[in-house]
Amino acid sequence: MGVILGIGGGIAAYKAAELARALMEHGLAVQPVMTAAAQEFVKPLTFTALTGRRTLTEMFAGEGAISHIKVAQENEAMVIAPATADLMARFAAGIADDLLTTMYLAFTGPVVIAPAMNVNMWRHAATQRNVAELRARGHIFVEPTEGALACGMVGPGRLAEPKRIAEAVLAVLRTKRDLEGETVLVTAGPTQEPVDPVRFLSNRSSGKMGYAVAEAAARRGARVVLVSGPAGLPDPAGVRVIRVRTAAEMRDAVLAEFDAATIVVKAAAVADYRPRQAADHKIKKSGAGMTLELEATPDILAEIGRRKGARLVVGFAAETEDAEDEARRKLEAKNCDMVVGNLIDKAFAADDNEVVLVTRAGATRLPRMPKRDVADRIFDHLLALR
Repeated sequence: MGVILGIGGGIAAYKAAELARALMEHGLAVQPVMTAAAQEFVKPLTFTALTGRRTLTEMFAGEGAISHIKVAQENEAMVIAPATADLMARFAAGIADDLLTTMYLAFTGPVVIAPAMNVNMWRHAATQRNVAELRARGHIFVEPTEGALACGMVGPGRLAEPKRIAEAVLAVLRTKRDLEGETVLVTAGPTQEPVDPVRFLSNRSSGKMGYAVAEAAARRGARVVLVSGPAGLPDPAGVRVIRVRTAAEMRDAVLAEFDAATIVVKAAAVADYRPRQAADHKIKKSGAGMTLELEATPDILAEIGRRKGARLVVGFAAETEDAEDEARRKLEAKNCDMVVGNLIDKAFAADDNEVVLVTRAGATRLPRMPKRDVADRIFDHLLALR
C-alpha cells in the first residue's frame, strides 16, 4: 500500500521524517510531497533518502503535466503533517496553486490531517471554520497537542506525536467504510455532580470505552460527535468533542445533537444521583457527621429510547454481577437496539474489556480484547440489525 506524505511549511516539518519512518516500518510505501515553505525547514533530500522515492516539490519537474493525477491514483491514503493554517485554508477553499494542493484535489481516498501552528492561529475563527469544513468532508484530524511552542507561547499547536499520526493512517487503511453517511452520537466518561465548589459525586469511569467507540465510528466513515464527561483523554482523531461536567449538561448536549444522529451510543457512566442542593461555598469540616439529600439525575438513555424513531440506540450496563441479565432488562426498559454488558472489575481504567452484546435476537459473549476491537465488534453487530 502507498501513502502520500504531504509536508507543510512549519518548524514541525522535521518530525515528518520520523512519521515517514514509522509508516515504512508498517510496510507502507511513502511518497513525500513538499510545499515550497516546507523546503525552507527541511531539504527534500532528507525524505528521498528515508523513503527511497524522489521527493516531489514542483508541478512541472520532469514528471509530466499530469503527475499529480498519477500519484493520486497510485496511493491509498494521504497524510498531511504538519498541516499549516495556510495549507488547510487552501484545501478548504479548493485552491490548487502548487503540487500538493493540486494533488489533494485529485485524490479520492482517505485523508489524515495533523495540524501544527501557533496557538492563536489554531484558535482563530478562520482556522476553526476551515477545520470544520475539512471534517465535514470526512477527513480524519489528529489534533495538535498542548505544550511549549517554538514561538515561545504555550497551548495547543504542537504537532501530534508521529507514532499517533501513523496509527491514524494505519487505521483508515485497514478499516471498512461501512458507516459513511451516518452521524454517530457517542457519550463517554463519568459525570461530576457538585456537592460544593470543591467536592463532587462521581464514579471510576475512565471514558476509554466511549472514546474507542467514537474512534471506530470515525475510522469507518461516520460523522462523529462525542459528548464527554471529565475523562482527561485526548480528542479522538476525526471526532467533534463536546465537553460537559454534570448529567444535566450531558443531557442538554445530547438532545442538542440528537436530531442529526442516525446512531446513538450511550457509553457514558452518568451519575444516577446528585445532591438536591449544592452549597455555594466550601463546606467546612466539623466533628459532626453530614447528611446529603440526593435526587435522581435525568435518565438520558430512557429519554432517547422514547424518542429514537428509526435511529439505532446502544446502551451500556456496567455491573458488579449478572451483567447479561441486567443488559437484557435495560434493553427492554430503555427501548435500546443493543446493550453492552460488562463487569466493572474488568472494565474501569483498563485498555481492554470483556463484554456481552445483548439484542432482541440474543446475546453474544466476546472474549477479552482491546477496547478498540470491542468498539468495532459493537458496530459489526449493530449494523447487522438493519
